[in-house]
Amino acid sequence: MNTPKKPLILIVEDEAPILELIRYNLEREGQYRIAEARDGEEALVIIDEELPALVVLDWMLPQVSGIEVCRRVRSRPETRNIPIIMVTARGEEADRIRGLDTGADDYLTKPFSTVELLARIRAVLRRIRPALAENIIRFGDIIVDRSAHRVRRADQDVHLGPTEFRLLDHFIQHPGRVFSREQLLDAVWGSDVYVEARTVDVHIGRLRKALNISGANNDPIRTVRSAGYALDDAFKPAPMGA
Repeated sequence: MNTPKKPLILIVEDEAPILELIRYNLEREGQYRIAEARDGEEALVIIDEELPALVVLDWMLPQVSGIEVCRRVRSRPETRNIPIIMVTARGEEADRIRGLDTGADDYLTKPFSTVELLARIRAVLRRIRPALAENIIRFGDIIVDRSAHRVRRADQDVHLGPTEFRLLDHFIQHPGRVFSREQLLDAVWGSDVYVEARTVDVHIGRLRKALNISGANNDPIRTVRSAGYALDDAFKPAPMGA
């Protein structure tokens, strides 16, 4: 029986240290094959040779810019559905909107952490190719087994109710991102279910209590006043990029 090919991730980045760091962390996952390009022209050639499962695309590239690569990929029927995560030092809102309007599926601003990038890759692949969803997700000292509905932290079992599990699963797919109560209600309970926003606070409290077990490093749930909640990015390694 032939072993199915692992999905191909194309990294398009002209800064060698960033490219090598992304490649190293993707290879360590053991889930992907990796291709790399140092400029836009090379990226387009590689895409013509084999359609990647996803492209990590820098905005500022020699030869052909990342925005132009994204535009060309989206303009061709055979490549228009390739997921693209745009990576750039351009953090202004107008730049993010331009990148997304050009066709990027997600947008990450430098400096960023490899933990967040890997989480974004998993989330995009999960949306577009559900069969590639990973059953086990690690973030810091937290391990979520999505198929078994089990959670461990600091090598100890964490007992969560169904709602708390869904909350943690949602947070761990978007590390560091702040979600309002309304966004969490929509993502975890569903837009067609009426639940008071105060209910989110109750379940966040239960999740926080369950995760704050003996031997754990810190409280992983961050409360952002007047904004909402996030999975604390204190877990993240040092940022990379400039």
